[in-house]
Amino acid sequence: MNKFFSALAIAAAFTATAASAADLKMVTKAPPPAPVSPWDIAFGASIGSDYIFRGITQSNHKPSVSAYFEPRYNVNSNLQLYAGVAGESISFPNRAAAEIDFYAGVRPTFGKLALDFGAWYYWYPGGQCFNAGTPLGAATPDCLANGNLPLNGNTIKKNLSFWEVYAKGTYAVTDAFTIGANLYYTNSFLHSGADGTYVSGTAKYVFPTMSNGIGVYVSGEYGYQFLGTTDSFYSLTNTLTGPGINYADYATWNVGVGFTKGIFTLDLRYSDTNLSKGNCNAFTGDFTATQIGNVTAINPGGIGSKWCGSVFMAKGSFDLTYEANVKK
Repeated sequence: MNKFFSALAIAAAFTATAASAADLKMVTKAPPPAPVSPWDIAFGASIGSDYIFRGITQSNHKPSVSAYFEPRYNVNSNLQLYAGVAGESISFPNRAAAEIDFYAGVRPTFGKLALDFGAWYYWYPGGQCFNAGTPLGAATPDCLANGNLPLNGNTIKKNLSFWEVYAKGTYAVTDAFTIGANLYYTNSFLHSGADGTYVSGTAKYVFPTMSNGIGVYVSGEYGYQFLGTTDSFYSLTNTLTGPGINYADYATWNVGVGFTKGIFTLDLRYSDTNLSKGNCNAFTGDFTATQIGNVTAINPGGIGSKWCGSVFMAKGSFDLTYEANVKK
């Protein structure tokens, strides 16, 4: 009999313990999710058959590589602060080693409208001055040593670095179709003394992703570059006090198709401008320009440049962020 009551007591105790454990499990809450950091980092790199900037080659129609690093701070879901550094390989008349960019700004969003306001500094280290044929060149030791550009006598400053401020916006008409507008301003484009204002409109359509994960888009841009008058370094009169060159304004456009797979993109694009070869030479100081017969008001020597003409290009790139691609 004692054994019976002992077994009954043990069974009751076990049942009570199991019930208590079940009750405890039911009332215990899951730990709160770890807070998402407002900080993020975007970075990427690319290699292209050409480096085209507003319709004009920056790499003498040769391949170019680039990379960027951009820390971001998300104030909230609709406001982001950012700063970054980027670098591109170039081939400039002044023999600059590379283009190094420093930029910072703010990106507010309002539903389907995304805006971007900021400032950009283009730094071209390692440049040389070529202008020994003018009084200004003769008065500058490095210009005197290097002379004019050897192939065609064009001139170029040692320092081409400059800054711009910008305002950009995109609007999602649908989930697949977006349109945009851009505005850039500088008081001295390529440190020439000529102010510059660039405006453009963009459009992009993204097709449904294929079953193999490949995405396809088409996009295009039409822009107009307004340019002022240079300082006396580029003066047609070759005097220290004479007037500079009133650069020709020009239109530029591009259209292309892109293919995406995860973080990778392949972009195939056509680009062109309406700049004549003569006005292109006056603007760029192209060290490869050799053609003759391209006389314009700002290019009396007739030398012509192909740096502003039509070009097809291909660029492969990858872009990722720490939160979306690395942390996960």
